[in-house]
Amino acid sequence: MKRSNILTIGLMLGMLGLAACNPSPNQIGDTSGAAQTVPLEQAQADRPNDSQASCLLVEDGFGSEGQVSVRVEEVVTGLDVPWGIGFLPDGDLLVSERSGRVRLVQNGKLRPEAIATINVSDRGEGGLLGIATHPDFANNRLFYVYFTADDNGSDVNRVERWQLSEDRLRAKRDRTIVDNIPVAQFHNGGRIRFGPDGMLYIGTGDARDPDLSQDANSLAGKILRVTPDGQVPADNPFSGNPVYILGIRNTQGFDWVNDSTLWVSDHGPSGELGRSGHDKVSVARAGDNLGWPTIYRCESREGLVTPAIVWQQALPPGGAAIYRGKAIPEWQGNFIVAALGAEQLQRVVIDPQSGRVQQHEVYLQGQHGRLREAIMGPDGELYVTTSNCDGRGSCPPDGDKILRITQ
Repeated sequence: MKRSNILTIGLMLGMLGLAACNPSPNQIGDTSGAAQTVPLEQAQADRPNDSQASCLLVEDGFGSEGQVSVRVEEVVTGLDVPWGIGFLPDGDLLVSERSGRVRLVQNGKLRPEAIATINVSDRGEGGLLGIATHPDFANNRLFYVYFTADDNGSDVNRVERWQLSEDRLRAKRDRTIVDNIPVAQFHNGGRIRFGPDGMLYIGTGDARDPDLSQDANSLAGKILRVTPDGQVPADNPFSGNPVYILGIRNTQGFDWVNDSTLWVSDHGPSGELGRSGHDKVSVARAGDNLGWPTIYRCESREGLVTPAIVWQQALPPGGAAIYRGKAIPEWQGNFIVAALGAEQLQRVVIDPQSGRVQQHEVYLQGQHGRLREAIMGPDGELYVTTSNCDGRGSCPPDGDKILRITQ
């Protein structure tokens, strides 16, 4: 490898299979000591039996119209496919545009010049995708980006760390965090988030090869977990391996209901293996297998996580966030999922104890076009980006937007 601190998958791990496995010793990164494997039986001990889990199948349409009154405010316009938002401590925003530009929203206004331009390969669903700010950004000014790069003629997905200048007018590359994430025209994942444990979580797609989602030796079709420096945490569920959750097709949205449990949205198939539709939300913990491609509907199989809700008709889901604000009290604790093709927000009410869906409903149907990112801001408000200029929507004269959903 050309870079000493780049993560690559060269593991002597066998296939994970459908249940617990015994991974080999650490062979990726520096875990700062011997890695301690968490047995899957322990990691999943408090999970309801998957075979008994209740999965809600939405067979017709997407759900009933939302009954809570909400209001949409335009934060900024003039963006080019804004894929992700990173919040700065004083309320300013960093925004990733799929064409490769990192933009700054300062004092509520979009600065005309990019603070950084990354050389990306933006064919298909590639380009500059997710962005996240370091938990200690106030002191180190570090942020992270997920993008598709041309590496000597071959495309790879990569996560890098950058540093914003003190005057916030420019940024410089600091280091590569994870490299060689598989790429395809579609299914590149791209969402990155810092968890409540201070670790960086990276959602990847299956790169149009469904079997990679079940392959422990591949970074594709997973949620990865690394330290802010790109090392493999010693308490990851598989020793020496950044894989945290597997069996994913193409996630762009996840959030934490508590320190150990995530709600994860995932794209269903779009023709491969003779299947289509069936986007889903699942409840997941360390070491879980969400089943793709073995299961993809409201199905149960030993060792695989049965989804909480499945939409038979394709949404498909973009970003997702658990609502923690006070502006819309009726949404407290609910999973808000941005939808692209369906052009809506989904409000999914999940019982955090049982993981079962109690209610779901549709907001903003067709009002703002394709919706990509959904993320809670430090001000307690929900922020959503449009994705109407990505070649699949109708791009308005003022470009894509950041919206604030309030009441």
